[in-house]
Amino acid sequence: MQIVQTDEIETCQALRARVFIEEQGVSQAEEVDGRDGEALHLLVCDNDKPIGTARMLVSGDVAKIGRVCMLSEARGRGLGAALIRAALTLARNQPGVTRARLGAQVSALAFYEALGFVAEGPVYDDAGIPHRDMERAL
Repeated sequence: MQIVQTDEIETCQALRARVFIEEQGVSQAEEVDGRDGEALHLLVCDNDKPIGTARMLVSGDVAKIGRVCMLSEARGRGLGAALIRAALTLARNQPGVTRARLGAQVSALAFYEALGFVAEGPVYDDAGIPHRDMERAL
């Protein structure tokens, strides 16, 4: 398994379509927000097969991690945690960035808490799925 920063945006978008649109029922209009060109992308591959992705948008001292997904057959192997740790390393390497934020699906709060994120603010609806903002220092 390897996690790399990538410019293969189409591959990342295809993974996100499988997880968010096909599996979770998110509309294409909500998934495709036009910000991929300004984002940094990470790709998880297992034997050269793309199985997961995340993206990062940097604004000031904050790196916003988002669009985190793993194909269903790759879950439960610790790869999601490895992907988030890689995203945190990438965030630390961005000049002036001191904090990481994300909008977590409520069902994944414990996953992100185990990686040092703290929930803040109320639960809100994002694409029909309950979410909560989370943050951690780098």
